Amino acid sequence: MIADGFFMLMVYLGMVHFLEVPIIQIFLWLFGGFILIYSGVEGIIGVNSLTLNESRGKDSLFKCFLTGFIMSITSPLSILFWLGIYGSVLAKTAQVNGTGSLLIYSGMIFLGLTLWDILIAALTTGFRNFLKIETLRFISIISGVSLIGFGLYFGFQGVNAIL
Repeated sequence: MIADGFFMLMVYLGMVHFLEVPIIQIFLWLFGGFILIYSGVEGIIGVNSLTLNESRGKDSLFKCFLTGFIMSITSPLSILFWLGIYGSVLAKTAQVNGTGSLLIYSGMIFLGLTLWDILIAALTTGFRNFLKIETLRFISIISGVSLIGFGLYFGFQGVNAIL
């Protein structure tokens, strides 16, 4: 959520205009595509090494936070959403409703994000006891294929931007 707040702040400070530079768009599409395809392939390759341990090691809260923060701040989808889509929505909101309502709208978006993150964390913790190793492997394969699909789409968009 801190990474998302950081992206929201970047949009407020005008980083959306930075994304209008064609070379930056091409870089984001191609780099994002590479990361997604790589992550998908790694996920599929590593499916047989998955284990379901009953006892989990206790990582420090800082290490867990840092891992989540780095994953969120470097996610191509997060970058494109917050700087691209959210920036456009924010600009339209400012144009229609004035700048006074931007803080309220952004606060509600952040509140929704907070509730979503809490719900997902509760669901994953609760369903962990019901997962079998076969189900976990199936989810990993589907996730890997999805990542590869999105990566190919991002790469295609990058190549189109070049041409």
